[in-house]
Amino acid sequence: MDTANLTRGETAARSAAVSVRHIRVELDLTGAPERSRTGFASITTLEFSSTAESTWVDFIGESVDRVVVNGVDQEVDFDGARIALRDLAETNIVRIEGVAAYSRSGEGMHRFHDPADDRTYLYTQYEPADSRRVMACFEQPDLKAPYTFVVDAPAGWEVLSNQAAVKVDAGVGVQRVEFAPTLPISSYITSVAAGPYARVDGVWESEGQQVALGVFARQSLAQYLESDEILEITRQGLDFFTDAFASAYPWGKYDQIFVPEYNLGAMENPGLVTFTEAYLARGAATEAQRAARANTILHEMAHMWFGDLVTMKWWDDLWLKESFADYMGSHASAVATRFHDAWVKFAANRKAWAYQQDQLPTTHPIVADITDLEAAKLNFDGITYAKGAAVLKQLVAFVGDDAFFEGARRYFSANAFGNTTLDDFLVQLSAVSGRDMTEWSDAWLRTTGVSTLWLEQDGDSTVLVQSDPRPHRLRVGLYDRVDGRVVRRHQIALDIAEERTRIDLPDADLVLLNDDDLTYAKVRLDHASLTTVEESLSSIDDPLARAVVWSALWNATRDGELAAHRYASIVREHAPAESNIGLLVGILANTAFAIRHYVADDRRDAEQREWVDAAWGALLAAEAGSDAQLSWARAVAAAASFDDARHTEIRGLLDGDVPDGLPVDPDLRWQLLTALVATGHADEGDIAEQQSRDDTASGRTAARRALASRPTPQVRAAAWTAAWEDRTLSNDHLDAEIAGIRAGGRRDLIAAFDEEYFGRIAEAWRSRSIELAQRLVVGLFPASASLDLVDSWLTENASAPAALRRIVLEQRDHLARDLRVRALQ
Repeated sequence: MDTANLTRGETAARSAAVSVRHIRVELDLTGAPERSRTGFASITTLEFSSTAESTWVDFIGESVDRVVVNGVDQEVDFDGARIALRDLAETNIVRIEGVAAYSRSGEGMHRFHDPADDRTYLYTQYEPADSRRVMACFEQPDLKAPYTFVVDAPAGWEVLSNQAAVKVDAGVGVQRVEFAPTLPISSYITSVAAGPYARVDGVWESEGQQVALGVFARQSLAQYLESDEILEITRQGLDFFTDAFASAYPWGKYDQIFVPEYNLGAMENPGLVTFTEAYLARGAATEAQRAARANTILHEMAHMWFGDLVTMKWWDDLWLKESFADYMGSHASAVATRFHDAWVKFAANRKAWAYQQDQLPTTHPIVADITDLEAAKLNFDGITYAKGAAVLKQLVAFVGDDAFFEGARRYFSANAFGNTTLDDFLVQLSAVSGRDMTEWSDAWLRTTGVSTLWLEQDGDSTVLVQSDPRPHRLRVGLYDRVDGRVVRRHQIALDIAEERTRIDLPDADLVLLNDDDLTYAKVRLDHASLTTVEESLSSIDDPLARAVVWSALWNATRDGELAAHRYASIVREHAPAESNIGLLVGILANTAFAIRHYVADDRRDAEQREWVDAAWGALLAAEAGSDAQLSWARAVAAAASFDDARHTEIRGLLDGDVPDGLPVDPDLRWQLLTALVATGHADEGDIAEQQSRDDTASGRTAARRALASRPTPQVRAAAWTAAWEDRTLSNDHLDAEIAGIRAGGRRDLIAAFDEEYFGRIAEAWRSRSIELAQRLVVGLFPASASLDLVDSWLTENASAPAALRRIVLEQRDHLARDLRVRALQ
């Protein structure tokens, strides 16, 4: 048995026997700047009661050196993941001394040496179960406790945790910082960050509550921090959530820190929220990028209540925090910030993630059956986030905003600092809405799959048909072409639950099912509506209606009902006129994907050439300095890795022949240069020259990606070997090698590794952290012309870890869809 992979049953038994009173964690990070030092001292003192004579504490590190139970040293019994405790009393004080390891994978205590200035930065990332890589703990969400952190660090560093510092002792070149005890929280949302971070301070005040605000980033990125906007969104969010939830912000201070080599978008550690540095643009940023950052800030802020104040008992109910936070991120963006179109991007882009995930053979209910931690790790997916948020939007359409938010208020009041399951929320919502929510829950939270809606004619009647029937509250929009515009003439509100529902539907140029995007369902356009869309999509006034149309087109393409080349033709015709940048960015990404994956083999090169030319033309035609201009430039760079028709023009962009207003910042330069490298029009000298201009962490990662993209068998083979075997690669550097291997879609350079892939993945899963193993298994899955190799592996490895098999099954399904849709073209 892999003792690191905790199961639901054994953690439930532990929480039934153990009640935690307080945990004190002492970390010695003074040696972090020394690159040769691999670990740091970690001392944990746990105070808890127990009805059992023995239990275990979780820890993954270099060593456990001492275990003291109620003042008595015990022989260390440590298997690499669990520390056995014996001779427990009713109340206990246990002290565990060990050495934890610095991480390069973004799990646990991640250490980063900044090549721009040689400064060292630390931060922690735990969810779902990596706090045990930093401290000995009870690694499960339902054993909450107040935590006191004491951190030794180099003098002059910022040292941060969930609470404010209450004591700082300065020594010679070092400092000891003790933080105030937290309120009761789960181990996975405790947090520590340390390093010479740049900081900007602020404050939020409302009705007598004052909250100190801090924004942090590496010194070398301080100029890109945009702290004024980040603090503005933070204040707007705190105004909104404290009012909507009728609950004061509970965690004291509110720090937000942007950290390097981060695996996620962000993490909701109370009082110290961590974000990926990808949200800090090193040059131009579109309004869509700023909207995405604002949405994430608000998503994490919603977690201060949904997830931190009230936490799921086990990962089965992960949706109780992630679905709600995903919904609230868009809702709060739309009503509390300048990003009023947040639901537009949600409809077209965020829900696409859900639709894709829900059609995989491994899909699961929103309330999932999570048997162990590996399963929990994989369920941070499109179902838990995007489908859950979409279903909550449908729930609000059923019960109304007032009932929904009053249910949330009662839920927080009844369960503050505790742990809950689905029933705890439904009880409160049923009480305030006057509805029994059991039927709704059974239909939406405990089932899998996505309904598809379309219209049929039955004699003189129009029938709305849905596959996989569920109750939906939705609207049908009737749109007409008027003076060169497509405008909504009428809207029909419907409640449907059966497979077939007769409706009275007047004629219209465009009939749009799920108008306003209230429900979670794929929609199909009837023949007349598709004709209108092909001719006039960009003339639809309402951006949310356009989002629903673009979503319908994309889903039909993925399902093989709309030819991929026809989808690309619609994009070429209408995307240059798309004014909503959030929509445009998603459309461009989908088009590139459709050409590479869904267009038939015999016409892919021609479609790719048309796409490069169209993107280049749209770039030249775009308004100078506009977000559209920058978005099309990025699309050109992405497309040019697969077709070199515009390599001369791209070289011109790098040499300064740039359309008026286009900012060619370091990141865009790397994208353009890598496209030239992947097609053989740039070499190591070009890469070295660009790195000399951008010798930063991002620049070095981009250089590694470009070097691995060189189109020779020897280069791709070296990158392949490095990805699997070089354990010194950080998470970002591993991604760079994988991207290089796949650059330009050059199957002729890497197809020879297909069989080797299947021979390597089991060992990678066994020996690497789940984060890095998942990147290898997904990123290097062979895009072969048949399913034979993957099917053989699945047959021969029936006993492989369930999480690994799930990933392989999902990749198989993606490949099977590619092959199936191509065959239909």
